Amino acid sequence: MSQAPTQEQAVVVDLTAVIVSIAGDQPRVLVRPRAGGDKALEALPSGPLELRHRTLEAGLRSWVTAQTGASLGYVEQLYTFGDQDRTPDHGDGRRVLSIGYLALSRAGAASMPDESVWRDWYRHFPWEDWRRGRPEVLQSLEKPIRRWVAAAKAGTERTARKERASLAFGLDGTAWSDDRVLERYELLYELGIVAEARRKSREAPSAEAKLDGQPMAADHRRILATAIARLRGKIKYRPVVFELMPPTFTFLQLQRAVETLAGVRLHKQNFRRLVAQQGLVEETGAIVAGTGGRPARELRYRQEAILERQAPGLRLRAVRGTE
Repeated sequence: MSQAPTQEQAVVVDLTAVIVSIAGDQPRVLVRPRAGGDKALEALPSGPLELRHRTLEAGLRSWVTAQTGASLGYVEQLYTFGDQDRTPDHGDGRRVLSIGYLALSRAGAASMPDESVWRDWYRHFPWEDWRRGRPEVLQSLEKPIRRWVAAAKAGTERTARKERASLAFGLDGTAWSDDRVLERYELLYELGIVAEARRKSREAPSAEAKLDGQPMAADHRRILATAIARLRGKIKYRPVVFELMPPTFTFLQLQRAVETLAGVRLHKQNFRRLVAQQGLVEETGAIVAGTGGRPARELRYRQEAILERQAPGLRLRAVRGTE
């Protein structure tokens, strides 16, 4: 007969939400002060799964509303995070599994009733924002990455490292892939550059530590990276970007929203042509003034688009360019 788990063996299941919204040209994520420990580190809204929760998603929605006052709309499950050292500061010997969710909200600019705040996600991943060209931080990050490649034994190991680095960070002529967010973070973690990698060993910050962006509590930055990668990939084949848009908008506002999420600048005419070909929007008949240029036609999302095409998204690789 199996024995009942001791306290040291007990497993706790957390429900963690990455709540994303757009405010201006910032992709924002909702965070909270960390409970206990270093108050400078912020955490994603989360709470334990309880017997009163009818489903996992119901439990998540309950915790988010209780902690932030936010009412979630679109929600999808991301991944289960269960590495043994994912919560090195938990302190009570329990194993903590976290089921992560991606949630989209149109209320990013709204103030929260408690200590919850919206943060620009590029403060955590400064190398991910290419809207103004290649981020300067990448030039400095290349040095430790190339040292890591060179330190490998000659042959298959070095080839594998070089391929991994090139694919993740677009080195040596390899194209930058906007949805490899998690791969980039995990490589920097493996190299000990990000602060989270040094917590358990209590190592001193590396020379590149100032390049790694703002850390988060536990492994919440990894969960956030997973959510960004999922969202960037999904907008290419599903119209989820409209979950973040107001009921009516202009072409320019839609383009800026996609650029904000993907971290790239898109060619204006190519983008409009793609949206038209996909049948994603329709004109309302109204004209919007005060857009900074000529009056623009007001648009809305066509709900029928999801039924008309198998993958009605915005294939960014086909429209990426420079203005």
